[in-house]
Amino acid sequence: MFGTHFYHEKIKKAVAIFGRVFNNIHVIRKNSSGAVISQIKVPLAYAAKRGYLTRIRENPDLDNTQVAIKLPRMSFEITGFDYDLSRQLTKITSFNSKGSTKDNRQKFNAPTPYNINFQLNVYAKTQDDALQIVEQILPFFNPQYVLTIKPFATAYPAFKEDIPIIIQSVSFADDFEGEVGARRSIIYTLDFQMKINFHGPVTNSEIIRKSIVDLHSLKIGLADSDIQTSRITVTPTDSAVLGLPDSDFGFTTTIELIGDSS
Repeated sequence: MFGTHFYHEKIKKAVAIFGRVFNNIHVIRKNSSGAVISQIKVPLAYAAKRGYLTRIRENPDLDNTQVAIKLPRMSFEITGFDYDLSRQLTKITSFNSKGSTKDNRQKFNAPTPYNINFQLNVYAKTQDDALQIVEQILPFFNPQYVLTIKPFATAYPAFKEDIPIIIQSVSFADDFEGEVGARRSIIYTLDFQMKINFHGPVTNSEIIRKSIVDLHSLKIGLADSDIQTSRITVTPTDSAVLGLPDSDFGFTTTIELIGDSS
């Protein structure tokens, strides 16, 4: 049914730009006098929350070479997709640009709007570390943060698209339970929604270089038939226009009389 292979890497780009928003967050540690003693860049990875929690709780022992993950740390993952009816365009809408040759143009139809739901998890041992991270994120979402990407870097290098990232909710959990020596992990969960457009294949279409209109007189022939009276042909004024598909140098109109309508 579809038959044409294309791959614009929209989901891959969505994951990359979402992670890039949060990949430069730092936590500062101070001593009792307020002097900075260390600065830590918070690691970020694409991973499921459940897997991270399991790894955080692991403790090294003589029979197990695994070690616990150092905190603070962040992870994010895609949690779902849904169609965005509010951003739907008419299906006949299309976009055009210069083609690969002078005789055609590149064209793609209106995109299909979807929302991609992301979940960002912040893990920390202390409340102060967690709050430092969260407070470096929340001020930029009121409630959205907009990024600009090039969805067709090769075919349409000048075409740009705004991608809003909207914060949906913030929740908190402290799983400090069990024995006194158990490891504590404070978790802040931030849910986001990214508004993305999925584009179909980019196709080449021929440029119309000649328009022909036949004019008829209604019901003046035998048995009330229509008789053609003239033909109007419109072509570009200069053949040099063929090399400049986006230019308009005017047109030449030729009227050919076919018969007498009287």
